[in-house]
Amino acid sequence: MKLLSALVLLAMTSASVSYLRHFREVQGAAPGHQAYVIIDESVWQHAGPDLADLRLYAGNDEIPYALETERGSSETAQKEVRILQPGTVGGKTQFILDMAGMAEYDRIELKLQAKDFVANARIEGEDNVHGTHWTNLGHTILYDLSGDSLGSNSTIRLPLSTYKYLRTTIDGPLKPAYIQGASAAEKQEEKAVWRTVSAEAKQERNGKDTVFTFALPKNVPVERLEFAITSQNNFRRELEIQNEKKQTLGSGELSRIHMVRHGQKIDVEQNAIDLYRAGGDRETLKVIIHNGDDRPLAITGAHLQSYERRVYFTPSAGSLRLYYDDEKLDAPVYDYAKLFQKEAKAVQASLSSEQVNSAYKERPDERPWSERHPIVLWIAIIGAVVILGALALRSMLAAAA
Repeated sequence: MKLLSALVLLAMTSASVSYLRHFREVQGAAPGHQAYVIIDESVWQHAGPDLADLRLYAGNDEIPYALETERGSSETAQKEVRILQPGTVGGKTQFILDMAGMAEYDRIELKLQAKDFVANARIEGEDNVHGTHWTNLGHTILYDLSGDSLGSNSTIRLPLSTYKYLRTTIDGPLKPAYIQGASAAEKQEEKAVWRTVSAEAKQERNGKDTVFTFALPKNVPVERLEFAITSQNNFRRELEIQNEKKQTLGSGELSRIHMVRHGQKIDVEQNAIDLYRAGGDRETLKVIIHNGDDRPLAITGAHLQSYERRVYFTPSAGSLRLYYDDEKLDAPVYDYAKLFQKEAKAVQASLSSEQVNSAYKERPDERPWSERHPIVLWIAIIGAVVILGALALRSMLAAAA
């Protein structure tokens, strides 16, 4: 019985592979180590628009994966920091916070073993713990008035800083022994990763407007438009985006402002516009820049971009293949994707050139018999109506006789 079940499962796996028309060899992924491949336009051309039909196989074994869109992210985490040289200087509590492992920060959370107090904390920054040029970063009032139901504050706020060491001097009843620990909020940012879409731009003039026309490749999503502008002067130009039916898909503004106003320097430059156009059949995208009565901008290039899509996985032994191109296949549901966490040391694997699956065969028609043979069904219905009509007529004639 167990052997029969295993054979059935194997047959189901093989059948799934045989319905996928194209594949790419995966190269450079080591067994047991997280890796990823980048989805390029060759995959987009034949895969489903939502990439639901992507499947990874090592031989006949399906390898679970997580499909990630590299939009970038930002998150804040609390990180413990060391307290150095706690003591008393001139009757005041003083200690140094070791911030060397943090990129930037703007607040420190102290763990205080004290109640019913008010104290003034002065913060200074330096990159050398033995340095003599400490920079004043401000003051914070620390207090605990919970006995009077007025709350407490143990957070030191300071300007966004990158100093390796912070010297904290507390004027008040807080003794060195009351300082039990400290942590800082570290902001971690992951930048978005963009891929240039291979859509050549045709530039032309239409009256006072500059017009760019793009022929979009099949299925590839378009999520940003970036211009290379060599104009040196300040400018602000509105633009709109249309499809081939002249329907407006979006709008925005290109600008460059470098000037001094009220003693303050202003530096603003906007040469990219976010947009969203889901992949589909080949379409035309038209971008119209309204120059008004000004000279057209000196634009040396215009590029469509999309977020990079990556397939993350942890391979087993054996050669790997990425299969796709089965329009009837639904997106997979893996525990791997539900529990996925990106590893900083994930290795980028590569994809070989696209190949046609020699074992490919058309999926069997799984529609009900009536949908697959509608003519036969209608003939049967008409025949039944004719027979019923004949029987009714016969009954009427018999009754009349």
